[in-house]
Amino acid sequence: MTLSPALLPLWRAVHHRLSSGTAVTTIRIGPLAVDEREALADLLGLAKLPGEHATVSMSKLADALAPLDVRTVVTEVVGPLDDRASRRAAEAAERAALWQWLETHDVVTKQPALADWAAQVRRSGTSTRALLEDVLHVLARLPADGVPLPTFADNLLGNPHALDDNTRESGLVLRALAMVYGLTPPATAVERRALWEHAGIADDALSAVVLAAGLSPAGDGIAAVILRECAHTAQAAALTLAQLRATTLADTPSDVWIVENPSVLAVALRRFGADCPPLVCTSGWPNSAGILLLRHLAGAGSALHYHGDLDGEGLRIAAHVIARTGAHPWRMSTADYLAAQTPTGPPVGRVTDAPWDSDLAPALLHHGTAVTEERVTDGLLGDIRTAGVSDNTLDQLTGQP
Repeated sequence: MTLSPALLPLWRAVHHRLSSGTAVTTIRIGPLAVDEREALADLLGLAKLPGEHATVSMSKLADALAPLDVRTVVTEVVGPLDDRASRRAAEAAERAALWQWLETHDVVTKQPALADWAAQVRRSGTSTRALLEDVLHVLARLPADGVPLPTFADNLLGNPHALDDNTRESGLVLRALAMVYGLTPPATAVERRALWEHAGIADDALSAVVLAAGLSPAGDGIAAVILRECAHTAQAAALTLAQLRATTLADTPSDVWIVENPSVLAVALRRFGADCPPLVCTSGWPNSAGILLLRHLAGAGSALHYHGDLDGEGLRIAAHVIARTGAHPWRMSTADYLAAQTPTGPPVGRVTDAPWDSDLAPALLHHGTAVTEERVTDGLLGDIRTAGVSDNTLDQLTGQP
């Protein structure tokens, strides 16, 4: 069978419809020139010319082409057929798998404040697995230890400009950090720089300071010397990032107790003096010096126990410290909150889930009042005063079953 070149609009229309991957019964074509209408009438054996726009039955077209196959003809004339329905289904399944991977990623589940960020990323629908892997890799390494942004980006992503202002990686990381810290996403270069600094990027190695007391590690490094001298004289050590970078800690205590508020550290020093148990204070969100000290202690074998305010931000800080240092929650269970909660406490603010206790965030939202660390200072200091506590006692302190 010889097919007229004037039938090309028909083959293109058939090819497009068959490539949809769905059942096709009729084809609508047009506008058709006179010679194209004549060729269509000849092919289908029509008694009169079709109109400028025509509807062609697939069954009649198959009969007209017999013994040739419609698919064979259009593939030869136009090219291979697509299957858009299957391709869309495969793409949808791939996207669903991407969002499932993102929402259940370790970095997101350990800091539930990032769940809202992950939902925003999903709604935008434009991110790729490779892009998100880079972003999560960055988030997992924050807060940094005061390195400049180009150095940090080069070390992690192999490109010193990977986190420049104009990159998608930078935008996604900064939106995630704003979500974690409860801040408005930065809109100016100054705000972006401030948020990076909040996350330990380009911190001044002298102005990033962490408070500690009761620690007497071995070693000749400057931080170890300062810690021992301050412990001996019942003083708090204010360690800079530079001092911690220059020190390796050894023979650290088996347990170190971390608090959020400096007032708790001050009360401990007044009460215990030179016998103060090992304490580190994050002073709210820990800076790069605080994270580095805690990582030094954990690396030397100390078990870290963290307590903070029982409010929305306190839960986010706790999740951050736990995820970045391996600390265990201490006196931060639902039962601890309910035992100390009163109707007159300050508001809880924005509350996100606590990874260590699924009932804690709902309890805060239900009662609506925070339990500040200062309110439970006596109980905290009673916990840490006893040296060499048993494993069972430690389980009770940390709220574990």
